[in-house]
Amino acid sequence: MTVSGEIDTDTQQTLQRALRLALARSSEGVDLDLSGVGFCDCSGLNVLLRVRRIALTDGKTLRVRAADPCVERLLALTDTSSMFTSDHAPVNGVVQDPHDRPSVAMHDLMKENGVPDEAEELRVEAEELRVEVVQLKRAMVTRGGIDLARGVLMASYGLSAEDAWSVLVYVSQHTNTKLHRLAEDLVVSVKGAPLPDHVQHQLSAAVAGVSDSA
Repeated sequence: MTVSGEIDTDTQQTLQRALRLALARSSEGVDLDLSGVGFCDCSGLNVLLRVRRIALTDGKTLRVRAADPCVERLLALTDTSSMFTSDHAPVNGVVQDPHDRPSVAMHDLMKENGVPDEAEELRVEAEELRVEVVQLKRAMVTRGGIDLARGVLMASYGLSAEDAWSVLVYVSQHTNTKLHRLAEDLVVSVKGAPLPDHVQHQLSAAVAGVSDSA
């Protein structure tokens, strides 16, 4: 399955539905080509981990065969790369031959009798902790970039911190640009890289709007 574009809160549900459908149609699992994914945040990682858990429950795999550097960095940062590279679903953290795994019937019998799968509970807990780590680190990086962009607007146009934030939100909404991307472009523009014309137009309008209201 080939995935391209951006994976974030706006697209995570679409991706999850597509992955679950592909998994249901497959007898062994799904191999992913993420080389066309230009952006992936913690919401995308959540989807991959969630669908992987479903695959393991069904005795299948979810593997990443190719990935854009941004995805590779995310998986490396959260120490989850190995979860999407093994040829067989891991049991107790060890890759085994599929014939050595407990049968689906036995798994269902354990569930019916309320026998907890401690190994699976530990895996789930570990995955959730890793996701929390990447959420915190991603939030720190994103917030830092936005704060820098606000500083650029404050210094360039003499805006207050609140007005700079209002300008960022306005331009983001009126140019259909994600806030973190807009912040990056503004920071880079300080070094001489021009903003796209439509972004510059909306930026000028937003700055004029907050200046008039003041």
